[in-house]
Amino acid sequence: MITFGVIGYGYWGPNLVRNLAEAKEARVVAVSDLRPERRALVERRYPGVRTTADAREIATAPDIDAVVIATPVSTHFELALAALQAGKHVLVEKPMTQTVEQGLRLIEAAEKAGRVLMVDHTFIYTGAVRKLGELVRSGDLGEIYYYDSARVNLGLFQHDVDVLWDLAVHDLSIMDYLIEAEPVAVSANGISHVPGRPENLAYLTLFYDCNTISHINVNWLAPVKVRRTLIGGSRKMVVYDDLEPSEKIKVYDKGITVTDNGNGSQESIYEMLIGYRTGDMWCPKLDGHEALAVEIDHFIHCVGTGARPVTDGTLGLRVVRQLEAASRSMRERGRPVELARS
Repeated sequence: MITFGVIGYGYWGPNLVRNLAEAKEARVVAVSDLRPERRALVERRYPGVRTTADAREIATAPDIDAVVIATPVSTHFELALAALQAGKHVLVEKPMTQTVEQGLRLIEAAEKAGRVLMVDHTFIYTGAVRKLGELVRSGDLGEIYYYDSARVNLGLFQHDVDVLWDLAVHDLSIMDYLIEAEPVAVSANGISHVPGRPENLAYLTLFYDCNTISHINVNWLAPVKVRRTLIGGSRKMVVYDDLEPSEKIKVYDKGITVTDNGNGSQESIYEMLIGYRTGDMWCPKLDGHEALAVEIDHFIHCVGTGARPVTDGTLGLRVVRQLEAASRSMRERGRPVELARS
């Protein structure tokens, strides 16, 4: 049995505590939150769980094996570092840290302590994204040409991060999971419509050495909620709509064929014929388990066996590196920023 302490019982914390409480090999020992009304909710729902306003008590408690951090990103580094240095395994909300330097220090601390560092990129544990991974790795889609995503809604406006760090972080982790190649550069444009607040609308493009390109539209100021992604491959194409209740993934046997009627000379380029292929559409069956439950079980497995998490600190660092570069590009009105290779 692995004992857990949870720091943060705001928006996401209750979901984490619930799934930990329901997991077979886990026991929630303590929950920390600065607000007394949030601690009172824990005490009413989980009478056997102690509460505290001091997160340091969670990080250093001798009866806690693993710490789960669900607090604002500005606090992730210090809380996670304290827990790792105290010999705890750590599951930290996304994005992992505010800076690449902080991310590197957390990875180093986890390796030094011999503890698991995992990042809560929940979408990777959904049945839909895992199915996308199967389709990509099987070669069913062919070469991936593009990833085009719209992730927009009205609110929730964040006070400590811009819309890229809040919403685009999901797509960056999904792309990291699906696309074997790493992006080599990013370009971003954004704007804030609320004085003194971070950007609430942004467009992000990622460039690769191969024929793949990714584009992400994120927006806190849209009249409707949209969570739709198009993935174009050389063989098949996919529409992934996370708001669809039953048919989240639709695979289309559609695409183009290029025929060269020339002899390979420069002139033959103009003789190429573009053909359009239209076939069937099908919806694969998806695993219906709650993504967070799957993720918690995976974390427990990694803590118990020493296995490397799918969403480990290295993946978390790659996402932070891309976000950091995107923020820099956005400040410089879309100037492409090169990415260091991991």
